[in-house]
Amino acid sequence: MTRVDLVDGAGRGGGDGERADRFLTGGLRGLRGLRGELWNAALLPLPPLGRPRRLRWAPHLVVLGITLATTVNNVDQLAQVYRLGYVLGWFLSLAQAAALLLALSRPAAAWWLSLGVNVFVAAAARIPSGHGVFTAAGTVPPDQGGEPWPWSPPSFIAHAAVTLLLALRLPARAAWAAYVLGVGVPFLLQQTISPGPYDTTVPLSALVFGAVTLIGTLLRGRRETRSQLVRQTTLTAEERARRTLLEERSRIARELHDVVAHHMSVISIQAQVAPHLVKDPPDELRENLQGIRENALEALTELRRVLGVLRSEDPEDPDGAPQAPLPTLDRLDGLLDNARMAGLTVHGGFPADGERRPLPPGVDLSAYRIVQEALSNAIRHAPGSTVRIALAHGGAGLRVRVTNTAARERVPPSPGAGHGLLGMRERAAMLGGDLAAGPLPDGGYEVSAFLPTNVSPTNGESQ
Repeated sequence: MTRVDLVDGAGRGGGDGERADRFLTGGLRGLRGLRGELWNAALLPLPPLGRPRRLRWAPHLVVLGITLATTVNNVDQLAQVYRLGYVLGWFLSLAQAAALLLALSRPAAAWWLSLGVNVFVAAAARIPSGHGVFTAAGTVPPDQGGEPWPWSPPSFIAHAAVTLLLALRLPARAAWAAYVLGVGVPFLLQQTISPGPYDTTVPLSALVFGAVTLIGTLLRGRRETRSQLVRQTTLTAEERARRTLLEERSRIARELHDVVAHHMSVISIQAQVAPHLVKDPPDELRENLQGIRENALEALTELRRVLGVLRSEDPEDPDGAPQAPLPTLDRLDGLLDNARMAGLTVHGGFPADGERRPLPPGVDLSAYRIVQEALSNAIRHAPGSTVRIALAHGGAGLRVRVTNTAARERVPPSPGAGHGLLGMRERAAMLGGDLAAGPLPDGGYEVSAFLPTNVSPTNGESQ
């Protein structure tokens, strides 16, 4: 054999050894996880039914009924048929009942208790007649009278119920491991104590325990799937709300960028014209004004670049989207005419009190948008209603109030994305104002916003 063959063989052997180690490690990890799931006394209460509400505690009542029925029948079975006497028969029957009730809260511990009780009963029932202190004289051993063994009928039903309750709350691998133990341990006990043909309870236990385990795992999987669906629906709703907020902020940012760009353009022009308005301006003034103009032009260039990205659906084509003049309250009459054409009865639209005065561009734009969105909501949710609009100029700002009466007829739910109120609140908040919206006692709706005109620099505007 050559050196290459030796190295190649060692490499293959090393690879097989690594795969074996990984397989062994994975198997040990799985066994440890299974032991942690099955050998576990953690509190896992059986939840009530979600619906119908009248039957929410029905599973608990069913378990209580099975407990009472199997306990009463198990006493005679253990005391008379299995020759254990009434003292031990009562004790073991109550232990089986305790396991069934415990399965409502701690299924793993209850399953081990139920299996242990039944293994003890099966072993004690095979004590030869006359050798047990609890032996009832004159009774027939179960192996001679054809009685079911190693499972008594009441214990069989009780353990099947415990197995079902276990499968409803533990992972599938733990439930099927419990099934294997629940069938295998009595089978080994039967073959050890009384070798011979299979008793009828062994194949019956394999069938019944397998059926209840399958039902329990399927129901648990269905419940987990529904819970995951609810969580996913919640996450989707949160993500939709977050996306709606970002879209609305982007739309507001586009409009406010237009306002800022206008101011920067004015600053640039004024800095260029200012030296010509002064006779023999000093060089220092010329330099300062030139610096102001250059900075304004540079800021305007950057602003237009960002604005182009915000306006365009395709970030790589910032100049592809058309630009339109921004609306102000001067165009409010046209907006009200459109609302009247849509079936609304609109009153107001002009300042209800206080003198009408010039507004900062951001306030003027936001007031128009708030009225526009309030009218859109009235058209969508209260068609045919009467809308009243009040614009009140005050010393500190502009108060916008839009109310509408109830709809004249039943309106189907609107599939809107929730941009309306969210956008109005965002606009008011960005200007340092506030907005309140809600239903009225008569079934109508009101939107009231205050937009300050003396905005501090921290809010992004100056007076």
